[in-house]
Amino acid sequence: MATLFDVAAEAGVSHQTVSRVVNGDPTVRPATKAKVDAAVAKLTYRPSLTARALASRRTKSIGLISTGFPFYGPSSTMHGFNGAARRAGYQVSTATLDSADPAAVRQAVDALVGQNVAAVVLIAPDEEALEVLRTAGVSVPLVTADSVAEEGHHTVSIDQAAGAEIAVEHLAALGHRRIGHVAGPSAWMDGRDRERGWRDASVRLGLDAGELRHGDWTPGSGHALARALVDDGAFGPGGLTALFCANDQMALGVVHALTAAGLDVPGDVSIVGFDDIPEAEHFLPPLTTVRQDFEALGRRIMDAVECVLAGRQPPTDPMAPEFVVRRSTASPRG
Repeated sequence: MATLFDVAAEAGVSHQTVSRVVNGDPTVRPATKAKVDAAVAKLTYRPSLTARALASRRTKSIGLISTGFPFYGPSSTMHGFNGAARRAGYQVSTATLDSADPAAVRQAVDALVGQNVAAVVLIAPDEEALEVLRTAGVSVPLVTADSVAEEGHHTVSIDQAAGAEIAVEHLAALGHRRIGHVAGPSAWMDGRDRERGWRDASVRLGLDAGELRHGDWTPGSGHALARALVDDGAFGPGGLTALFCANDQMALGVVHALTAAGLDVPGDVSIVGFDDIPEAEHFLPPLTTVRQDFEALGRRIMDAVECVLAGRQPPTDPMAPEFVVRRSTASPRG
């Protein structure tokens, strides 16, 4: 691959002159520019985005920090954002962290800002990482994928509470009066928003909110929590007839545990998930769930970055989720 120095040798000019030409310096003489352009074409030279950013003090790179990569939602949002950034002509420098440890988050921020990124994007599920960035005094624009709108950063989100309320409304319309909730970790902002939506809808509709159990987003935790509910007699006469699960993976574990205990889904217990992972329609039974368009969320984050960099205020209204009805929900027996 040809370098800037190869082009300079071919054109018979200095490498500084080549840099000025490829970065659009209008003071370069036309004859010199023509020689450099001819050398660039002959050698099929492609200037790096990093070099152009350093030369012009403008960057086409964005820093991305995520602490939730193993899970479907954050990883899918990252995928959507990376694709949107690439199409917009930006490179993405990614820092994927195992946890929201404050020291690790600060180190990631310092490393990204040191690379002269134009903006930093945070796709992290827990408030601790967001709090670190709020107080870190990031010197470039900050865009976060969360529902907490505060001065100093721009937010893009899907309305988690609204999705949970739609799930409860669906179950109530089928005739369920006691709806339990298998919630996500209390440290995750999305999990808290979904729990809040479940509570608010239950109160508004005059329902018994039923049991609340917190899992860790995995099928195994859903399975363990559902087994504990069975052992506690939660599904007996007058007990729960439906469960709203904070994500589809936990819902998978719940369905497994209930059917293993001899309960029918949805005959004895209706189940609603959240996310609409690709496997959800192939569960037994296919899962009723709240669909989040993570690819669209990633694109909207990139749109917000471009708005901020252009000096415009990005949209602040959250995106609406979609409800998908399949065969894991039905009216209660009796």
